[in-house]
Amino acid sequence: MTTSTSPSTLAVRAESLVKVFGDNRAVDGVDLAVDAGTVYGVLGPNGAGKTTTINMLATLMRPDAGRAEIFGHDVSREPNVVRQLIGVTGQFASVDETLSATENLMIFGRLLGLTCNEAKRKAGDLLERFSLTDAARRPLKKFSGGMRRRLDLAASLLAQPPLIFLDEPTTGLDPRTRGQMWDTIRELVATGSTVLLTTQYLDEADQLADRIAVIDHGRVVAEGTADDLKASVGTSSLILRMSDPADVDDALRAIAQVLGVRGTLSPEAARITAPMSDPDRVTDLLITLREAGIHLTEMSVQKPTLDEVFLTITGRPADAAATDSASADAASEEVRA
Repeated sequence: MTTSTSPSTLAVRAESLVKVFGDNRAVDGVDLAVDAGTVYGVLGPNGAGKTTTINMLATLMRPDAGRAEIFGHDVSREPNVVRQLIGVTGQFASVDETLSATENLMIFGRLLGLTCNEAKRKAGDLLERFSLTDAARRPLKKFSGGMRRRLDLAASLLAQPPLIFLDEPTTGLDPRTRGQMWDTIRELVATGSTVLLTTQYLDEADQLADRIAVIDHGRVVAEGTADDLKASVGTSSLILRMSDPADVDDALRAIAQVLGVRGTLSPEAARITAPMSDPDRVTDLLITLREAGIHLTEMSVQKPTLDEVFLTITGRPADAAATDSASADAASEEVRA
C-alpha cells in the first residue's frame, strides 16, 4: 500500500496513551503532537515511560487506552501502514555480531523487500554515509559501541522512512561519537525526515530538539521549546564583578534601586548575582554604576538550564537511578499487531 505525507501534516499525534504492566501504569495519559520535519525530544529519567511510549507509537506494543496516529494512520488499526512510515533504533543494537556490517544491512534490506542488488547498493551507500566503509567486512563483534550504534541507525534508514524513532541513541557513547550522532540527526532532518528522540541527556535535548516533552512517572509534565521550558522555571541572572571590592555595597544599593531586586554577594570577592526580570533595565543599571564611579571587570547573563527545569519540575535529576526493565520485558512478550 502506498502512503504519502505532507510537510504540513503532524508526523505524530498521541492522545491519552496508557500502558499498564500489572500494578504499574508505565504510561499514564501521554499526549504528543510532533510536526513533520522537526526533531522532537522526549526527556526524562530511566523508568519515566519514554521507551514504552516509543514502543506503542512504533506498533511494538498495543496501547491499553488512548490512541495514536503516524501521519494520520492509526497505530492500532493500521499497523502495517504505519510500519512503512517509520524506522526504529532502540537502546540496544539489533544487529548480528557474527556477521559483517554489509551482511547485516543486506539482510535487513531483503527483509524489507529490496532486491539483492538494491540491498547491496543501499548498504554501500549507508556504510559510506556513516563512515563505516573501511569496516564493511569486519565482524560486528570487533566493532566499538559507537560503530554498532551507527550501524543500527543505518539499518533503520534502509527503507528511507519519513519518521525515525531514536530511543536514547547516544547512551554509553564517548563525547566524540555522540557529536557524530548529533551531526547525523541534523542531516536527517535537513533532508526531510522527522525525528522523535528520547534521551536522558539534557544537553542533547537542548542541542537537537525543536520542542521537548518532559515525561515523569508516565505523564507529560511539561512541553515546549527549550527556551520556553527554561523561562518557565525562573528568570535569568545578572552577574557583575567589581574592579574594587570596596564598591560592593554601593553596587548592591544601585541594583536594589534600579532593578528592584536584591543582589547576592558571592563567596568570590566583589562578585554579585541578581535576578534579571526586566532585561531593559540593565542598561539603566550600567549607567547608574558608571555615574557612581563603579567599574566592572565582568558582566554576564546566565540563563536557566534544562537541568534546573528538570529538577524544578520533577524534583530529581534526569539521570536519577531507576529502571524500565518491567516494560522492556513486557515488550518482548507482547503480541504484535
